[in-house]
Amino acid sequence: MFENLTNKFEEIFSSLKKAPSLDEKQVDEGLKGIRLALLEADVSLDVVKEFISRVKPKALGQEIIRSTSPGDMVVKIVYDEIVSFLGDKNSEISLNAVPPVPIMLVGLQGSGKTTTTSKLAKFLEKNNKKKVMMASLDVYRPAAQEQLRLLGEQNNIETLPIIEGQLPADICRRALSAANLNGCEVVLFDTAGRTQIDFQMMNEIKQIETIINPAETILVADSLTGQVAANVAKEFKNTVNLSSIILTRADGDGRGGAALSMKYVAEVPIKFLGVGEKIENFEVFHPDRIANRILGMGDIVSLVEKASEDLDQENLKKTEEKLKKGQFSMEDYLSQLRQMKKMGGIEGIMSFLPGVSKIKSQMDQSGIDEKIITQNEAVILSMTKQERENPKIINGSRKKRIANGSGTDIATINKLLKQFKMMSEMMKKMSKGNMKGMADKGIPPELFNQLK
Repeated sequence: MFENLTNKFEEIFSSLKKAPSLDEKQVDEGLKGIRLALLEADVSLDVVKEFISRVKPKALGQEIIRSTSPGDMVVKIVYDEIVSFLGDKNSEISLNAVPPVPIMLVGLQGSGKTTTTSKLAKFLEKNNKKKVMMASLDVYRPAAQEQLRLLGEQNNIETLPIIEGQLPADICRRALSAANLNGCEVVLFDTAGRTQIDFQMMNEIKQIETIINPAETILVADSLTGQVAANVAKEFKNTVNLSSIILTRADGDGRGGAALSMKYVAEVPIKFLGVGEKIENFEVFHPDRIANRILGMGDIVSLVEKASEDLDQENLKKTEEKLKKGQFSMEDYLSQLRQMKKMGGIEGIMSFLPGVSKIKSQMDQSGIDEKIITQNEAVILSMTKQERENPKIINGSRKKRIANGSGTDIATINKLLKQFKMMSEMMKKMSKGNMKGMADKGIPPELFNQLK
């Protein structure tokens, strides 16, 4: 997310940081670049105008021009304003009501409401320790109710049984009654969407709102729709008591315009991001961390949190014990590769790192891409147990057999053995010193090793 915007901002700030001091002309040039970058990112024109109007007077202040590091000061001003536009701080979901707490999800058809309903349910069960029931109110889209039922079944989330022909208002009353009987603390209502906003849809949502009196009414919006998402937010805000936003498909949005526009337009916080198709691909929205990522400063805190959630902690402890003894085998290396895949591969980790565009450029020049993880995994799986434990025994004939078994060539085998040797040496050094490094934090060193 924000890849295009990050690249543009890094170029603009790189130029500003080179200047020993900044005059009004240089500031104007920088702001012109920022304005263009935001518009290209599909940020709403009104939002861009407001953003620039806030940044300019601060950037032209005497304390900036006289600063020993004026470029850095401008970056700080832009950072602060981005955080302000995104919401200052992350907002927790409101569960402050008598159980079962009703939460209504609204949005256009195709925005990902049904999938998001199951993701939010799983999040609340895991992080808030709440028993959740899901109820589909979409009686129009073919198999919509069945889709939610299957998601509930696959992920062990309670779902209101389907009664054919029942109207949304009656489903609401039945869901609240069933949740009470089953001891559910939260009920998520997945409402029907349309391909566009219409009078009938809005009337139905208002009726549902009156019946269930939701503690939260959450707009689920597709981040890929950019300014359209901001306009949709405005329409829903004018119709119902909208309280928050969840942006879906954030992992596929290289522009990020929707995130920067929606909070300002709808005047409600963005609380979560959908970052993939799997139920666990769901993140809390932290404005300050997102601002860091937009400006190319990385987000190591989120990376470490992601590592602690995604990775097998018992496996990490075993690896750490081996490293303390100076032991590291191809089996351990294979485990590192698989952990890296679990965290989203090279690109998944890269998106959290500072100077991401520069690192990506180095990777492109070195010919490193996601395929290298799968390729190395295939090579290791083609080795015998003895070869994985002691790669030093791998001679010419063994390399040929491994290459044939993995569908690669001897050059690929040699490259992997070289990488393994480098990593082994690095791990031995770590075992003698501070073990609070990459492996301890759950960050697979494979990526960093390849960039040496």
